[in-house]
Amino acid sequence: MDLDIAIEGWPEALDWEGLAGRAAAAATGVEPVLVGERLSASILFTSDAQVHGLNREWRGKDKPTNVLSFPMLEREDLLALAPEGPPEMLGDIALAHETCAREAAEKGVSLEHHTAHLIVHGLLHLAGHDHVDSDAQAEAMEALEIAALAKMGIADPYGDRN
Repeated sequence: MDLDIAIEGWPEALDWEGLAGRAAAAATGVEPVLVGERLSASILFTSDAQVHGLNREWRGKDKPTNVLSFPMLEREDLLALAPEGPPEMLGDIALAHETCAREAAEKGVSLEHHTAHLIVHGLLHLAGHDHVDSDAQAEAMEALEIAALAKMGIADPYGDRN
């Protein structure tokens, strides 16, 4: 998968582009539908204000949130995607810095680990996974997130599942 990454207002001390690449590799390691040279996704590291505007415009929610995902393909289309052919845009992800930083502090985890989790979460949404319709659906998505983060050496963000 090819990533188009834009970074606006996030701390320059960390390699956000590298983190996004590692998170995408981990996500493809647990969700085969994300594997493919034809696929691309954009990831925007931005402010609460910009994510707030996107959330209001596209989801009708007048507040910022940590991550937004905008899939461009249905899961069935991804599953049927031939290995050869023109490029396909998987979708867009936007991350809100202030919300992500506040959540990381509240959880007692690094911003880098929390952001990796949210990138994996967003990519799984682009792959057609969701967590709103049922507990089983949420648990399945969480299991994929936990497995992907483990590949990155990041602890289970939902607590001990052993």
